[in-house]
Amino acid sequence: MSKNTFIQNSARRGIKGAWDRIYLYLFSQMFSWVIVLTLSLTNRKRMSHDNGIAGMGKITIVKDPKFPAHKFFAPGKLYNARIRHASATFLDDAMNCIRSMSIKFDNRHFKSPFDIEMNTGETSLFWSAYSFLQFAKLRREKHGIEYVDYYKKYPEGLKGAKAALRRNPSSFQNLRYYCKTPFNFLGEDNIKRYAKYRVRPFDNEPETGINEQLNDLETSNQRILPDETRGRNYLKYEYEKRVKKQGAAYMMQIQTRVAQDDDDPEIFNNMVSWDEKAHPWHDLAKIEIDTALDWKESTKTSFSLNHMPKTLGIIKAKNIYDYNSLNYMRAHSEKAKIARMLSYRIFGYPKSIPNNEDRNSGDWEKIQREKISNLSRS
Repeated sequence: MSKNTFIQNSARRGIKGAWDRIYLYLFSQMFSWVIVLTLSLTNRKRMSHDNGIAGMGKITIVKDPKFPAHKFFAPGKLYNARIRHASATFLDDAMNCIRSMSIKFDNRHFKSPFDIEMNTGETSLFWSAYSFLQFAKLRREKHGIEYVDYYKKYPEGLKGAKAALRRNPSSFQNLRYYCKTPFNFLGEDNIKRYAKYRVRPFDNEPETGINEQLNDLETSNQRILPDETRGRNYLKYEYEKRVKKQGAAYMMQIQTRVAQDDDDPEIFNNMVSWDEKAHPWHDLAKIEIDTALDWKESTKTSFSLNHMPKTLGIIKAKNIYDYNSLNYMRAHSEKAKIARMLSYRIFGYPKSIPNNEDRNSGDWEKIQREKISNLSRS
């Protein structure tokens, strides 16, 4: 290869790389503005996880950490805490849903030095900004049945859904939650690493709600069971009572691996778990929740992946197909969360969700408007 050809090829790669990063930025901006205009500002809604419950307490970093030393996770360090549990995407806890836990190392509504968002299931349903776009595009929900076409087109997503969905767990507190996509970790030794996080019950009680041998049709059909007697808020009511009576305790854990120049891109794929023998999970912090928050406070509570120290932040992404583009896109969605909080000030807070009405629903207020409209025409 001649010197001129090498220079030309290098220039082309540089231009393509720059365009890919610009396109990812524009894609993420467009996505966040669509959420702002269609959900956050006009309808006072989250993109998902609307019907949840938040709590406050404290986070204590373990006194004898086995993970690499980091100033933010100093041994025994104490933080205020605010967490939020929810069911996604529907408003009915008795449906077959993914369950979430978001953690804030602070007790404020939004600002904090560190936020992390997690869902049930060790692997995900999508793995890049582009695959998430397909996930949203092919949802086609109708009466609690969704993603039929997506699962047919992307069997990896179907596998992730089977791992993540939980049917009738006994409590938010006894589930296992994973952040799945890795983050940067630059500790006191200045060695570049990557980190994943998860949460389990502090006493490690068995997980409930796991679907055994869920077939493809059952995965798409998330409706409540025909003989269901639990209300649509049963998990939130149970959690409120639990916290009031005895509190809720969790162990947050961390998994790290040293970064290499020739790292396989698959280590960033949230559909692929890291080898636990080579990269074991270590206890990071005990989370103790002693106060359950009411509907308004829970609604105000929001999280952002921009709330992290630079040494623990998101990994740079190259394009919309990059596995790390998921966290890049999530970080850019912060404006949607700010817009939603602004909408509360302008239009007031949405009403709490009734316990037994319009089951298998993801938008109770829309159903109420349709009922009123139908009555007015009759």
